[in-house]
Amino acid sequence: MVFFGEYQISFTSPGRLVLPKKLRELLKGNIFILTKGFNFCLAGYDKEDWESRAKDLLQVSLLEQDNLQKRRFVFSSAVYLEIDEQGRFVIPRNLLAYSDLSDKVVIIGAGDHFEIWSYGRWEKYLKELNN
Repeated sequence: MVFFGEYQISFTSPGRLVLPKKLRELLKGNIFILTKGFNFCLAGYDKEDWESRAKDLLQVSLLEQDNLQKRRFVFSSAVYLEIDEQGRFVIPRNLLAYSDLSDKVVIIGAGDHFEIWSYGRWEKYLKELNN
């Protein structure tokens, strides 16, 4: 499975989004994992793929401070989320605050996962990338 594409969407109610159908179809079931991503976005993973990635993260040495920090960053914020029949899910407050999501967001496919960005932060990221 490969997540790709860019989707601009708005919240249906505070903290609640609809995951685009093309991305939902790539998930195995209605449960996925959402965690903090880099650059203040949120990263979403298929449950089975997440468990495989988690095993990989657990294999790295904790003797290196950088590895320990990455594990704390990723695991401390990870949550299982359920998608309802209309494709909606609710983002926990701590993740909303981290990512500074407001009315308009961008969901992008990033290969092995998808990311949720604030619209403004995504536009700024693209401009910096193109300079």
